[in-house]
Amino acid sequence: MKKKTEPAGADFAPARPRTSAPRAPDDAGASAESRGERSPVRVRAAAPARGAPAETIEPERLQKVLAQLGVGSRREIEEWVVAGRISVNGEPAELGQKIGPGDRVKVNGKLVPLKFATRTPRVLIYHKPEGEIVSREDPDGRPTVFERLPLLRKGRWIAVGRLDFNTSGLLLFTNDGTLANRLMHPRYELEREYAVRLLGELTEEQIESLKTGIQLEDGLARFTTLTDQGGEGINHWYKVTLSEGRNREVRRMFEAVGLTVSRLMRVRYGPVTLSSRLKRGMWMEMPEEDVCELAGLPRPQRQVSARTAEKARQVRVHRTTPR
Repeated sequence: MKKKTEPAGADFAPARPRTSAPRAPDDAGASAESRGERSPVRVRAAAPARGAPAETIEPERLQKVLAQLGVGSRREIEEWVVAGRISVNGEPAELGQKIGPGDRVKVNGKLVPLKFATRTPRVLIYHKPEGEIVSREDPDGRPTVFERLPLLRKGRWIAVGRLDFNTSGLLLFTNDGTLANRLMHPRYELEREYAVRLLGELTEEQIESLKTGIQLEDGLARFTTLTDQGGEGINHWYKVTLSEGRNREVRRMFEAVGLTVSRLMRVRYGPVTLSSRLKRGMWMEMPEEDVCELAGLPRPQRQVSARTAEKARQVRVHRTTPR
């Protein structure tokens, strides 16, 4: 897979000096040691004294553990449990079942190595172009967003929400099913912001209707904000925000008031904003410190050299060709 990199700043709020280097993608090349660079200082925890009691690890729900490992999303894992595709210690798994380090879990007959230690998820920020689908396979042979992503040694990338075939813009991926659920679940009400180009211009009555609520086939939908961005000729631009992600929701809302969307681009998802340097078809990895804030995890505590800290500030974007 061909790839070019260039420095870019991640538009992630709140901005602050970073003290930890972003984790390199799996296909990023040789390690720092093999390149002759000095590695950051590693701090190891002191070994427990002989005879000290072992740390107790509380059992956790099966779907949570497997989701954290990137096996699938919680919803997918629950469906697999119902379908009998998951076993625990040789017996069919049950919904809500808890497991611990001593349990043997198999998915489709394959043993899953369990990990209960806290780890920082990985998050990719991708600028999706039009003409790609957010699916792993397509019967029509259309290109998918997953063909451009770096390969994972373990687990898989999970798309945070979807963008339809003709929609471009910000798309997040993570290898952690729990984080994916946190970012997508309606109860967290993470705001999505879109730039919309219409064939025509909205009237004041239409704007009020879209902000108050439009009745769609799958329920009431409304924009939290709707601002006029101007335009020329028959094309007019608007910026809209909403706190949910139903299928083709933005397009359907404008169609409901009699206007057609000629271009749609997502520019923000929650606190993550699409960087102007991240061009279409490019991705970059979110720095670990920002991932911890996004996931509600403690910030990593580790010592780093001044050189490593400087490298952390130079977030790199990657351009790839589909595999």
